[in-house]
Amino acid sequence: MSVRLQTFMSKKFIFLFLIIYLSFSSIVVNSQERVRLGTPITESQLAEFDLIAEPDGTGLPDGSGTAKQGKSVYDINCAVCHGPDGEGTSGNTVIVGGDMQSEGPPLRTVGSYWPYASTVFDFIRRAMPATAPKSLTNEQVYQVTAYVLFMNGIISEDAELNARTLLSIEMPNAKGFIDRSNIHSN
Repeated sequence: MSVRLQTFMSKKFIFLFLIIYLSFSSIVVNSQERVRLGTPITESQLAEFDLIAEPDGTGLPDGSGTAKQGKSVYDINCAVCHGPDGEGTSGNTVIVGGDMQSEGPPLRTVGSYWPYASTVFDFIRRAMPATAPKSLTNEQVYQVTAYVLFMNGIISEDAELNARTLLSIEMPNAKGFIDRSNIHSN
């Protein structure tokens, strides 16, 4: 092959490579422009994201509610999955009844399994309703929590739940758990 032909072929190769590279680059840039993966989260948005109410009451917000108030919130937001009386629409949605001492597999419900009332509040506030988590106000969460505890026979219909009274509730299975959070392994 002559030097002229080699030069022509290498220029042709370089030109073809540049065309492919530039075409690919524009595809990547255009696809990234179309995807638009969102905007950076702000500190105030982040603070609202991880709302945890701990068993000792840390993280419980202001607000209050009774079971009487909670019934209407429950009927609108919860009954579709948990049934009008907490009987559930499947095994995973039953929230009333249950027995941890049954001979068969235990049915774990709010009344039979959950160790702390603050955990019930925390779960409702962060995960319910399943179709719109975190959509309830703090007042509504206190109200629904009160209603669920009332349906399980744990509090009276007129008992007012708030950050202070919620901590005074002793759940039926509170002693069924071993707290190993302070145990350090060697």
